[in-house]
Amino acid sequence: MKKLVFLFLIIYSCNHTTEEKKSGQKKSVIDFTTVFEKSKGLETATYQETIKYYNDLADSYPEISIKEIGATDSGKPLHMVTLNMKGSGDDFENLRQNNRIVLINNGIHPGESDGIDATMMLYRDLAEGKIDAPKSTVLVTIPIYNVGGSLNRNSTTRTNQNGPKEYGFRGNARNYDLNRDFIKADTKNAKTFAQIFHLVQPDVFIDNHVSNGADYQYTLTHLFTQHNKLSGQLGEFLHTEIMPTLEQKLEVKSWDITPYVNVFNRTPDSGFTQFLDSPRYSTGYTTLFNTLGMMVETHMLKPYKQRVEGTYELMKSMIEITEEQGEKITQLRQAQTKLWSAGNNYPLTWAVDTSQTSTLKFKGYEGEMIPSEFTGAKRLKYDQSKPFTKDVSYQNYFKATDSIIIPNAYIIPQGWHNVIDLLKLNNVAFTQFKNDTILNVQSYKIGAFETKKSPYEGHYAHYNTNVNTSNEKVKFRKGDYLISTNQKGIRYLLETLEPSATDSFFNWNFFDTILQQKEGFSPYVWEDKAKQLLDENPKLQIEYNVKISYDEDFANNWYAQLDWLHKQSKYYETAHLQYPIYRIN
Repeated sequence: MKKLVFLFLIIYSCNHTTEEKKSGQKKSVIDFTTVFEKSKGLETATYQETIKYYNDLADSYPEISIKEIGATDSGKPLHMVTLNMKGSGDDFENLRQNNRIVLINNGIHPGESDGIDATMMLYRDLAEGKIDAPKSTVLVTIPIYNVGGSLNRNSTTRTNQNGPKEYGFRGNARNYDLNRDFIKADTKNAKTFAQIFHLVQPDVFIDNHVSNGADYQYTLTHLFTQHNKLSGQLGEFLHTEIMPTLEQKLEVKSWDITPYVNVFNRTPDSGFTQFLDSPRYSTGYTTLFNTLGMMVETHMLKPYKQRVEGTYELMKSMIEITEEQGEKITQLRQAQTKLWSAGNNYPLTWAVDTSQTSTLKFKGYEGEMIPSEFTGAKRLKYDQSKPFTKDVSYQNYFKATDSIIIPNAYIIPQGWHNVIDLLKLNNVAFTQFKNDTILNVQSYKIGAFETKKSPYEGHYAHYNTNVNTSNEKVKFRKGDYLISTNQKGIRYLLETLEPSATDSFFNWNFFDTILQQKEGFSPYVWEDKAKQLLDENPKLQIEYNVKISYDEDFANNWYAQLDWLHKQSKYYETAHLQYPIYRIN
């Protein structure tokens, strides 16, 4: 009897191995039903369950690999999961030769967990052959980006949201909103994201979210990166081909979708404006490297099951589009690298172009402002028993309001290592001076700027920044950095190093030490020197007299007068308000 059992096991094992070889896949004995599915669409997987799920998938299917890629503020690592249906691993340098790459980011706000569950099912269904797999598109996902927020699990902080039962928290382990941190990279999460992004170099980027805001009939909304800001043929392609194709594919699947409804405390039927994603946001950051970026925004009031299923179908459709349009995407992205070069005008700030609008056939609910029984003020009330379809004005065209001439290069003194470290992280190429060198450069003095009165993501950020420009001879030291703009990272350089740019390093307080004067004067000493200065400089005396004549506050403030004269003299420190990064034109 024992011999018969043994013989049966050998035969079964051989047959099982033969079946595996014929199918080209491992036969999984693991149940890959997700937590979401087991709960009938009421629950989302924890961080631990999510990572275990992908580890099990990777153990069961050669098409899937998972690796720890870097640190997060939580102390736990960030993972990257690759699905390559050709089964040739995750050597991205080789994969980029004949494939397009889609990067999917999940759980940046872990309370918005729809993408976490949808992507788990998507990877499984592709690996198991339940849905058609792309032949020339590789998928990469960050299963849960905000690990600290995911571990901070609760059931109350998403006040407006309809499920799941429990979820993570918006802030990360240090309470940063990670979708405001891509350009400034205060967190370990953001630094590791940059590492993943530049390793993968995705053609398409999808960031999965859940909306806050108005009520309407749609489960799905899309937020593509602003097409004028993306610019060139790539921006036009995103606007006129990618976006409408996605909408059409989802319509065929009976999933209505509309652009992200960017309104607060009013009904959207009066019209709304496209959200402008500056580089602090994920798609604003990925745009700097010519990646086609979009956020998925499901509607917070729709049932969780419906939202996850919609996210799943949307990602499937975007993968189909990437597969179908792969060659064109590659060609346009390559051409886009030549769009900007030294001597061109580059737009730094944007505003809505009111001369152009789109019209949406918008499916909403009637709403009105009624007296609040609680506060007595007017409050917004939607009536879901009164759905409508109306033509709604959508302002999705933007125009540049400020621009600069792109320089040939920037020079950064080596002491600004915080800036240099971020440039290195973002694959910016540079050389260093081998000797002390004097060069003719364009120099900025910080002029007017305003500063936020309240803290925002760990900063009191500046805005409305203006600079005064001059040409000077400046001595640079051995080891200082020379950074050519003739490289892939040109837009990253311009958006971070030009002080007037919305999300420049200056506006994010990287250079606040130059805003504080370090040396001053004792009035009783300087008064005698100031008089001598005026006696020896008749032109300055005239300027001083004119200023006193029209500026009453100045005329009545003795210290302001002495300070103004000090700033016109050789005794005034050159470092005050001197922007320490220089341009070579």
